[in-house]
Amino acid sequence: MVQANRGQANRRQAIGAAAAVATALSGSNRSIAAEQSSGSDAGSVPPPPQVKLGNTGITMSRLGQGTGVHGGRRQSDQTRLGFDELVALFHHSYERGITFFDLADMYGTHVYFREALRTIPRDKVTIMSKVWWRFDGPQNATRAPHRREIVRSTLERFRHEINTDYLDIVLLHCETTRNWNEQLEPYMDELADAKEKKLVRAVGVSCHDFGAMETAAECPWVDVVLARINPKGVKMDGSTEDVSALLQKMKDNGKAVIGMKIFGEGALVDQRESCIEFAQGLGTLDAMTIGFHKKKQIDEVLQLLHKYPAKTV
Repeated sequence: MVQANRGQANRRQAIGAAAAVATALSGSNRSIAAEQSSGSDAGSVPPPPQVKLGNTGITMSRLGQGTGVHGGRRQSDQTRLGFDELVALFHHSYERGITFFDLADMYGTHVYFREALRTIPRDKVTIMSKVWWRFDGPQNATRAPHRREIVRSTLERFRHEINTDYLDIVLLHCETTRNWNEQLEPYMDELADAKEKKLVRAVGVSCHDFGAMETAAECPWVDVVLARINPKGVKMDGSTEDVSALLQKMKDNGKAVIGMKIFGEGALVDQRESCIEFAQGLGTLDAMTIGFHKKKQIDEVLQLLHKYPAKTV
């Protein structure tokens, strides 16, 4: 009888313990759900339109998540957020419909996006990265075959760091001279070969000089130009009027144009609505990239893109 009572007591204790665990888990799940719902409701945030990137054959979101605010020496404001926070930001962007991600060797963001790709389908996103050729030694002391080999090994490293078989867009990073196409011919030749082998889908340049932009507008090798543009001329390579006219020339010549410094690297963030309205009204931008720090910033810009539809030409 004593043993039977003990057995019943043990069963009651086990049932009580299980109920306690279930209650705790239920409370935990409610807490997680509350935390997840504390941000903007995904249903109330319109996704960005998917656009064709010039003549590249690439389709991607008109808005891209940039990762290079105050970038350099393989770090940026985004990497300084910390691994968990930046990876969570990538996931938030993707959940909101952003499929264009702007990386670079000099930002140090490859391995961060590699982690995001554990759960984001590779074939659903467009990855852009950039080659920082200035690490490769003096041009007058480095032979062209050596520079081509550097490009081959650099692209292999990029693919390893991101864990991908191919890169969608690769740019020569931060061109500041009019004759960059003469200085960097070995890089251009090797990138053209990589494109032929389907290791890269499109090539081009990011420009930080008006003369460099003029060369990019005319260069047959260039598929994509990353150009600084905003309504106030902040952190740009010329007046807003002159740069806007040059972007139109690029489009007329069949180049894809991606706008950057839309908020003047943060200097115009208080005027972000007018900046988005301006960028959407240009009619020359295929897409734009903005360096976000917080999820709510992504949601707000998506709302603005919806409020000011892109002008078509």
